Order: sequence, then structure tokens, then C-alpha cells
Amino acid sequence: MNITIICVGKIKEKYLKSAIDEYTKRLSRYCKLNIIELGDERTPDNASVKEEILIKEKEGEAILKNIKDSMFAIALELKANMLSSEELSEYMRDLGIRGESNIAFIIGGSLGLSKPVLGRANYKLCFSKMTFPHQLFRVMLLEQVYRGFRIISGEPYHK
Repeated sequence: MNITIICVGKIKEKYLKSAIDEYTKRLSRYCKLNIIELGDERTPDNASVKEEILIKEKEGEAILKNIKDSMFAIALELKANMLSSEELSEYMRDLGIRGESNIAFIIGGSLGLSKPVLGRANYKLCFSKMTFPHQLFRVMLLEQVYRGFRIISGEPYHK
């Protein structure tokens, strides 16, 4: 299976880079992983709604350029379906059974995802009603994908 993480924002923190490297190494047993980092647009303090929409649209254009037609796109979105780790694992397994072996997870910038990106998504997934920094969220996503592959493989994992 091919897993692509398309994300807005660069990781600068050493501890987050280290965690990403660790999960990248662990996932290499289960899938081919590709992480595409896109530049985020600077959001001015007190940005208007119109300015925020323009920023999301600009980031969205960059995201859409990296989603191939063959990819099953999963957008990470606050107003979406929430799954347990086991349910996400089952969903990933079912995608593979259906022949969807090229999965792209999409993490937007601090303002979220544009309407065109959400419209392109084949599935929308929410991890929590809480808000997380998108750099930290990348680590959380990689951990859950890793956990999902462990569950699919019948290997032990922490509950």
C-alpha cells in the first residue's frame, strides 16, 4: 500500500522531526510512505474572513496539485466522521481489499482546508473535537496509521 501525507507547513521542531522519522521507519515494514510538505501562507493577526478564505484557497491549490487522480483522498477535517483506532484500521484494510492502494491523507494549515479540497476528498476524517497544532497532528496521524497496520497484521499494539 502507498500512503501519502500531504500537509501544509514545514516541521521545524527537532523533537517532532525525530518522532516523524521514527514512525517513517516503523511504517516502512507495512507501506511505502511519502510525505509532501507544502508552504503555509502567513495569516496576519486580525485577518478578515475574506482574507482567511483567500489563504485557504491558495493553500488548497497547492494541495490539489499534489493529489493524483489515482489517490483515495482522506481529508482531516474537524466537521467529519470520527473513528476509533480499530475502525480506522478496518477502513484502511477495506480500502486495500477494494483496490484502493494509493491513499493520501490531507492535513491543512492552521485555518483548515478549502472547499475545493474538501470537495475532492473521498472521505473526511476527524480525530477529535479538540484543535491540535498541525505540526503535532502529523505525528498523531503517522502513529494512527502505524497502529492501523499493526491491527491489520494481527500484531500487538497498546490499547
